[in-house]
Amino acid sequence: MTVLGNGLTVVDHHEEALSVKEAELSVKRRVGASRGDLLVVQGNIANTYDMLGRKEEALRLNRDVYSGRVKLNGEEHEHTLVAANNYAASLIGLQRFEEVKVIMRKTIPAVRRVLGDSHGSALGMRRLYATALYRDPAATLDDLHEAVMTLEETARTARRVLGGAHPLTARIEDALQKARAARDSKETPPGSV
Repeated sequence: MTVLGNGLTVVDHHEEALSVKEAELSVKRRVGASRGDLLVVQGNIANTYDMLGRKEEALRLNRDVYSGRVKLNGEEHEHTLVAANNYAASLIGLQRFEEVKVIMRKTIPAVRRVLGDSHGSALGMRRLYATALYRDPAATLDDLHEAVMTLEETARTARRVLGGAHPLTARIEDALQKARAARDSKETPPGSV
């Protein structure tokens, strides 16, 4: 069922993929699958909700998966860190920037310890953190400088480790351009030139 659900997702048949993934979760519950297996399927369902634009449902499920991973694996397990990343991405999608900053300030040091500074998850979390900084309407100039510095460092690492053509590198560099634009517009308010 996992293969079918993922295949439907790949070809953008998200409604059908959701039905398959929900059926898979039901079957796994009936047969007594492990908590870890259930969390994997729930994470897949959350991703599908997000693709369908059902952002609040994706957020609720990602929060549950993250909480479940903390209880099952502890805060510094790779699966927990991935769940934290997915939860933060859901929060970004709903423009809940303060919550993203809180989660990322807690998990970025953990992901660096557990997986290393150049791991894709560490790079992605730093991008999410910086995105929360520069997209927040209440961002201060210091926040914007921190976002730019974080993304400059993250982009250098991503280019070195992943290469310039990697999709994550491209997302980091795109965020860097946007952070610089936000910083520059705050430094030079309209009408002051």
